[in-house]
Amino acid sequence: MPTPLYVFDMDETLINADCAMIWNTFLVEKGIVTDTGFIDEDQRLMGLYAEGKLDMEDYLNFSMAPLTAMPKADVDALVAECVESHILALQFNQSKALIAQLKRDNIDMVIISASVTFLVQAVGRRLGIPVALGIDLVESNNCYTSQISGVPSYREGKVTRLNQWLAAQEKDYSEVHFYTDSINDLALCEHADFAYLVNPCPRLRAHANQPNWTVLSWD
Repeated sequence: MPTPLYVFDMDETLINADCAMIWNTFLVEKGIVTDTGFIDEDQRLMGLYAEGKLDMEDYLNFSMAPLTAMPKADVDALVAECVESHILALQFNQSKALIAQLKRDNIDMVIISASVTFLVQAVGRRLGIPVALGIDLVESNNCYTSQISGVPSYREGKVTRLNQWLAAQEKDYSEVHFYTDSINDLALCEHADFAYLVNPCPRLRAHANQPNWTVLSWD
């Protein structure tokens, strides 16, 4: 019997939105961020991400600045509130059904996202996917910093991080099925045995005519 592994990007793939942008807007709503230009700068940086041109260190220096003096437990509590109140309702219906089916079939699942780990894991827990890989951050004085720990799960780094995770497992997976919307994940699409392009961006869709690649329309 084959042992498949299902791997999911998070933003615009499982969730019909970008969770990091929702989180940053939430920080403004809660009064934790008071800089009037914060959301505009977030949108500018995410525009670069969509084009595959984002410098992840620049993004993390910007997005983590409001949080580096806040205890980790307080950040994690805010993230849990944000996921419940702002993110869960935006899950694609098709991703709900697929996750439920894979659980019934006892098929393992992993989320791998270019968002920070504390956000990815919080979303993964509520979606029922316990293994969630994100960008790990160095911690200092019980606070998150903006400094990346290890290989960031971004672009080609997603392949590295997935391979590191696979190497640490006792189970041998016969095939990797990967779902994403983004050109940033082209390397992992090419690495996987099967790729599923969920409402893909135009640049990723341009690569879609390949064996074992499927374009999906989710709502």
